[in-house]
Amino acid sequence: MQRDELERHLSELLAVDRARDYCPNGLQVEGRPRIERVLCGVTASQALLDLAVGGGFDAVVVHHGYFWKGEDARVRGIRRHRLKALLAHDINLFAYHLPLDMHPELGNNAQLGRLMGWQGQAAFGEQDLGWLAPLDAPVPAERMAEQLSERLARTALLVGDDSRLVHRVAWCTGGAQGLFEAAIEAGADLFVSGEISEQTTHLARESGVPFVAAGHHATERYGIQALSAYLGERLGLDSRFEDLPNPA
Repeated sequence: MQRDELERHLSELLAVDRARDYCPNGLQVEGRPRIERVLCGVTASQALLDLAVGGGFDAVVVHHGYFWKGEDARVRGIRRHRLKALLAHDINLFAYHLPLDMHPELGNNAQLGRLMGWQGQAAFGEQDLGWLAPLDAPVPAERMAEQLSERLARTALLVGDDSRLVHRVAWCTGGAQGLFEAAIEAGADLFVSGEISEQTTHLARESGVPFVAAGHHATERYGIQALSAYLGERLGLDSRFEDLPNPA
């Protein structure tokens, strides 16, 4: 498949033009024009790039790429080593941040909901990033945290009233603790995200709505995994997802 054809297809599939993001989405580093083998992962770390180089991949596709708004733009140190690995081996780098969070089927929120059995939809917060779902039967917050720990294979941190019965669960993967108040206003009995901030504990205690931090990486590995499967099943590419361990 031609590189530009792949970029056009993914831009349309993930509705890149509709997302207001703080990084460029799509082709971030240009490599060889023909793509047959693709390596997918959560973050374009050096470890993932080394696997791409060693495995002879034509492209790397990730959720967390480079060139974030406000970061130091100089090419030195870690950034130099990463870019050198891509450019020296003519490997393309594609990154999709908010577009991959937001997609109604392949997105991180959609995939986490599928994993947990939550039948919800985008419902609150900026750009409707937050998802909300009613439960068939109420579940104590403590049990929901246990279920997340079991299915994500990572201990989830619960703050607030662990005995509260959850009728409606809200979630947004990654570092979306800033949507907690919007989730409460949307009527959630519990909010799940990846990270937690110092003030989150106070908001959970004072609002009565518990908060679960289930891990940034742990909650965001399913969208890129689903995209990798799509690349193989729908586009006929030799696509592989690599889940590099990350406790955060």
